[in-house]
Order: sequence, then structure tokens, then C-alpha cells
Amino acid sequence: MKRRGDAAYAPLQGSKRHREDSSSDEESQSRQDSSQNDSLSDQEDHRPGFSMPSISASSSFDAQDIDGSSEATSKFSMYNSVSQKLMAKMGFREGEGLGKFGQGRKEIIEASTQRGRRGLGLTLQGFQGELSVNWRDEPEASAVETVDWFPECTTEMPDADELQDWMTLGPRKLKIEDETEFCTEDVLHTVLRCKTVFDNLEGEEMRRARTRSNAYETIRGGIFLNRAAMKMANIDHCFDYMFTNPKDSQGKSLTKDREGELLYFGDVCAGPGGFSEYILWRRNWHAKGFGMTLKGPCDFKLEDFYAAPSEVFEPYYGEGGVDGDGDITRPENINAFRNFVMESTERKGLHFVMADGGFSVEGQENIQEILSKQLMLCQFLTAVSTLRTGGHFVCKTFDLFTPFSVGLVYLLYLCFDRISLFKPVTSRPANSERYVVCRSLKPGADAVREYMFKVNLKLNQLRNTETDVTEVVPLDIIKDDPDFFQFMVKSNESLGAVQIKALAKIHAFVVEPTLAEPKQADIRKECLKLWGVPDKARVAPSPSDPKSKFYELIKTSDVNSLQCKLTPLNSSTLEKLRHVLDHRCIVGGGEQIFLLALGKSQIYTWDGKMPVRWKKMENFKLELPRDTLLSGEIVQELKGEGKAQRRINAVHVMDALILNGTDVRDQHFNQRIQMVEKFVKAVAKPSRPDMNPIRVKEVYRLEEMDKIFVRLEMKITKSSGGVPRLSYTGRDDRHFLPTGLHIIKTVNDPWTMAYSKKSKMKFFYNKMTKESTYNMPANSAAPFHVCHAERLFWAWEDGVIVHDSQTRIDQDKLSKNKLLSFIHQNYQPE
Repeated sequence: MKRRGDAAYAPLQGSKRHREDSSSDEESQSRQDSSQNDSLSDQEDHRPGFSMPSISASSSFDAQDIDGSSEATSKFSMYNSVSQKLMAKMGFREGEGLGKFGQGRKEIIEASTQRGRRGLGLTLQGFQGELSVNWRDEPEASAVETVDWFPECTTEMPDADELQDWMTLGPRKLKIEDETEFCTEDVLHTVLRCKTVFDNLEGEEMRRARTRSNAYETIRGGIFLNRAAMKMANIDHCFDYMFTNPKDSQGKSLTKDREGELLYFGDVCAGPGGFSEYILWRRNWHAKGFGMTLKGPCDFKLEDFYAAPSEVFEPYYGEGGVDGDGDITRPENINAFRNFVMESTERKGLHFVMADGGFSVEGQENIQEILSKQLMLCQFLTAVSTLRTGGHFVCKTFDLFTPFSVGLVYLLYLCFDRISLFKPVTSRPANSERYVVCRSLKPGADAVREYMFKVNLKLNQLRNTETDVTEVVPLDIIKDDPDFFQFMVKSNESLGAVQIKALAKIHAFVVEPTLAEPKQADIRKECLKLWGVPDKARVAPSPSDPKSKFYELIKTSDVNSLQCKLTPLNSSTLEKLRHVLDHRCIVGGGEQIFLLALGKSQIYTWDGKMPVRWKKMENFKLELPRDTLLSGEIVQELKGEGKAQRRINAVHVMDALILNGTDVRDQHFNQRIQMVEKFVKAVAKPSRPDMNPIRVKEVYRLEEMDKIFVRLEMKITKSSGGVPRLSYTGRDDRHFLPTGLHIIKTVNDPWTMAYSKKSKMKFFYNKMTKESTYNMPANSAAPFHVCHAERLFWAWEDGVIVHDSQTRIDQDKLSKNKLLSFIHQNYQPE
């Protein structure tokens, strides 16, 4: 069986009823969504895996409403007055045949009863009648939805000793009609019976009826690549944006108020990635996603992320990394994904996880819950394995009738502060799809995680045998928790009732093709407005050339101020550093350039010389979000020494102007560096050793310049002929050959910074007004063009002593000792 996410795995094939292959313009977008999402089975589940009793043909309205006839009504009177007059002129007499001698046909010719592509005269047994369900009393369609949470769990989380006795084995079971522990027999059998009606119906008739009958059908994918993205927009809104703007217990945002904190999320069983496209559309580059899904035709399609920067999303396929298979049921893949996530998030874990798995169950739609049990377990396990304490989880499920499925939900109930079973309006009402939404992972869930892992191992061991894991939580434990048990039953009953009415409604819309939902356009507008999603068509980003994009981004800025003209730092310019606290230092390793990104690998460089000429970055593997403009260097990094030494070209970012459309030029230099560090974390791809790295330069305060010299060493490089060369070692063991020191003025005139020995605090001083303040004045931060134009460069050339092993000194050149002496003279905090 091939697994899929909602639009992630292979669409159903084989049965005409499931194909989305009609050429109708009316349904073209719907077919695109359905082929990637759920058809009317689950994908959308209509076909049962076993025969069911025949359906009652009783109707909620008269037979004449169906076939247009009544014995008590004259056939001739059925025609309107105009028709009657025309027929009378042609000699028609009621009860007599047409023709000169009345020899013609006396009976009215019946209207065609053909439907769709059925053969002429074909009538589907058991379908032409009405289901004994009154669908007309369904609630009026509305954009407003309510969320029902399970009662708060007061049961103590079980330990490993208790959990080891919970797993129950039994005969493998492939039927569901007797699963009535968590749903009444009437609701369960009615759902199954309603699905059975559609068994022999042609798929195109089904889809057209479904489209006309669902008030929310035309919402579709909107600006996103599929309906899954819009489902996430729907869910996120209904749960107070707990995914795109998670808050702590005091209601404070966990990420938005922290410039350096990325929103880390996981997306599993989720290709082509609609969920992630929505998250990244809402958060842009302020989020970092990690995804695992099955490799193959239903993989992530990042190139189709038109609404969001896919460059901050990193697919990882478990064991083997980018070369793995993405099979979430393999324990090795779960462990590898967990380890990768933890390494990438400083061992903290993810803020939330989304899961949207499913697979083709054609011919066995009614037992989709049973067939999907391991997939659901592994999605839950992956979430609990990668979430940080306080993290959230949302996962697609289907019917929840079996003790195994309900037991899995109970484990989540124990592990999270609150859980909910929710069916958003963007999920078609006729299917059994629903989402389990979990808020705030509790501390101490390791025992449950390890237990889930053991259950998965057991399921793999029992595969292709007659034995199966039938329970993960003993039934008596679930029933002994009345709050959980009663809510579970209530949820199944209410969702079952909704599904029954929706199936009956589709049936009625198949029988009567003139029926249509009148509010679809209005509901679409209401929902999109409520969710904050533009009511626009999905459009691919327009291509742009680097020159046009550059001038579009910098707007009216003076291009001349961006020229890379370095003022040398020497004895004659040393006085510019008198206000020591105004400056920051960066170790240079190459020629300074500007980088302009147009999305993915479309990256261009400009050397800062006039006229402006942008060149495509060749022989360089790097991806950056569109509308990004950075200042930096291309630096050859070295790792190791001697013959084992490796070299790789890397981008070292020194400053930022525009980050994925966000103009940061007027921010303080410190804030720009903080933001670009966050940006680089988001775009970095540690799983891709084939890509060139991008890093942010380490920034030092001028008064702490001593720290730089500690990082300088004399090392032998491959091209040095055995002679040690000056080397600067960065945050890890990679080093490069430094060219000098960039000294950047970060305080804007007429302000300067000074140190008060009395208060032992730094303060701002206005050289014109003589005003002083401990708080940073609004106009004191030097914008990018000031920092860029007024920087100084101390070249570490021959004769400049910056390391104790250097002996060749040029007295006319500025040395380390002279510069440090000047700094200490002008800044004495003690």
C-alpha cells in the first residue's frame, strides 16, 4: 500500500468512480485538488469493504418530485399554456394520437433518464430511490465554527512499568461493522449503508454532485498549491493561531517578540507540502520547517510553493537523510528524523508538528481506520518524539471506532494539556476525515514515547501474519475515565450524523442534477476574510531580471552610497575611532560584494563598483528566498591541515538590506545582524553537504578587540609551500585566511556613546544639543548606508603585526599594539 498525505501520496487509481479525469472546466480546479487530496471516499471513503443490506427507497418528499409525474394529474396539463396552444394547432387532442387519422403515438415521450456516461436505459439498482435520511434540516452554512475540547485530563501519566502491560494482541480483524464500543450501532451502520449506495455510481456524477452539494466546496486551495493548505489556514484560525503564533501559559507569543527565535515546525507524511506552504506564507522566513514524507511522485514539491519561501523548508527522509525513503513506519527513520530535528534546534525540539498521512484503500474504504492504524501510530510517535515541552500537534485521522484508534487518542490525552477532535469546514462533510488537535505537550512523556515505539516494532514483527495489536490501552482503562469515554462517544456520534446527512445530500444531488447550493460564493468570501487569506487566484511569481529587482527593492536610495569604497585605517585615520563604543569589528576574508536573490538558486552578485552590473553566481550551490539583498564576502574556508585539508567556498554575510522583502536598512546594526542570523538559520541546509554554506560574520565590539587576536593562529595550508600562514578560526573548526578588519560605525551623528564611571553604565550623548540619555534615542541608530559608507578597513598586509609569531614589522603601518593602546586610552571603564 502506498501512503499519502492529504495531497501527499498517490491519488486513488483504477476505479472510474475515484478518478478525477474529466475535462469539464467547471471541475478542473476541483479535480486538481481532489486528485491530490480526498475524493469522495476517504480519499473520500464511500466504497465499503463488504456487502451491506439494501437501502430503503422511502423518500422525504413525494414521488412526483423525483420523476415529474402523478396518476391524478393529466399528462397534457403538465405542459405550459404556450406548449398546449402549439400542440393544439398541430391537431393534437388529449387521448388521441397525432397524424391525419389519429394513428400516431398517444403517450407522452418520456424524458431521458440517462445520467453521466451510463449506457442508455441503464438504471442503478438501489440508487434511484431516496435514502431514508432527511438532509434538508442540516444547519445553515456559516464561516463561524466552534471548537470542543476534551475535558482536561487529571489522570497521572503512566510510567514504563504500567505501560508494558497495556499492549494486547489478538486475531487480525478486517471488519468494522461490529465496532460499537464508541458509537451506537445505528449511527455506524447508517454511515456504512449510506456509503454503499455509491458503489456502482460513476465518479464524474459523484464529483459533480459533491461540488454542487457542499456549501464550502469553492474555497478550494485559493492562493496555495492545494486544499490541504487551506485546511491548515482554517484549523489555525479556529484554534486561535496556536500554530503560527504559539503562546505560553501567560498568553505571550513564544516567537514573535523574540527576534532571534525561529518558529520550528515539522511536517510529516505531508507531500507535496500544502500545510507547510500555509505556515511559511503566514510566517515567511521567521519559521524553519523540517519535513518527512515518502520519496517518489508524491514527494514535497517545493518548486510549487508560490505563496511562501520554500527555501526555509528542509526535507529529511530519515535514515540516509536526503537519500532516505521517508517511510515513517520504519523505526530507523523515526529515530533519524528525531536526531536531525534535535541537532537543528539546539536540542530544544519543535514548536509544533503537523501530520496528514493517508493512502489508497480502494475497495476497502470502510475499513480505512483499520488499514491506517500503524500510520496513525507512527505519526503520533514522531510528534511526541520531536516536540519540545509545550509544543502542539495536529494530525489527520479517519473513523475512530476501534479500541486501537481510540487508545492512541487516549495516549495523546494523557500527554497533552488539552486535545480536541475537530472537522474543519474545509474538510468535505461526506468523508470521515477529522483532525486531532493537541495543545501543549506535558513534561515527562518519554515513557509514552518509548511505549509507542515498542508498539510500532511489534506491528512490524506481526506484518503478514494472522495476529495483530488490537489494543494499546486496555478497554477497561478507557471506560473507567468517564470524561474521556463520554466525549469520545459524543464526538463519533455527532461527526457520524454530519457525514450521514452529507452522503444523503450528495445522493439527492445525483438524482436531481438541477439542485445546487446557492451560498457557495458568499461562504467562500466570508471564510477567507475570517481566516485572513486573500481571495485571489494562485499565480506563479513573475520572473524578474536582477537589475530591475535591485532598483525595485532599494527604491529611491542613492546607489552611489552602496559603492564598496574602503577607507583605510592607519595612523592618520585612527582619530575616527576616538568614540570607541560607537564601533563594531568584523574579520574580513575576501572581497566585499552584494548578493541579490530572486528565489531558489537564482542568486546574483555585484562588486559594488559603478556602473551596477549583476552577475549570476556560477559554480555555487545555494538557495535564498526571493527579494533578498545582502552585503558579504565569498570566503574560501579551510578544514584541517596539510594533505587532509579541505576547501569550500562559503558566503559570509556582513550586513543585510532586504530579507525576503523585509526592509531592515533602518534598523540598528545589532538588530540587523540578529535578524540576518535568524534568516541564515532558516535557510541553512545541514542535511545537504553538497551545498555551499552560508554564515553570518562574527561581530565584536571595538573595545573587546582582544578577543579577535586570540582566534588568530599560524597554520600551514596546501598552497603555502610548508610556510605557516595567518589564519582565523571561526565558531567551529573551520578557518580562513584573513585579509583584515572591517570597523563599522553603528551610531549616527550627532549622537555618540560614552561610559559613565559614576553609574558604571553606557549612555548616549548628543554632541550638538549636549543631551544625554541612557535610553537609545530613535535617530541614533546608523542605517545601513551610513554603516557601509563610513566603515574603515585595517588591512593585515606585510609588515602589519597582529600575531606574536610575526616578526617582520613596518613602523609606518598600524600594528596590533598601537591600535590596542589607542583603544585603551579612549575607553577606560574602570
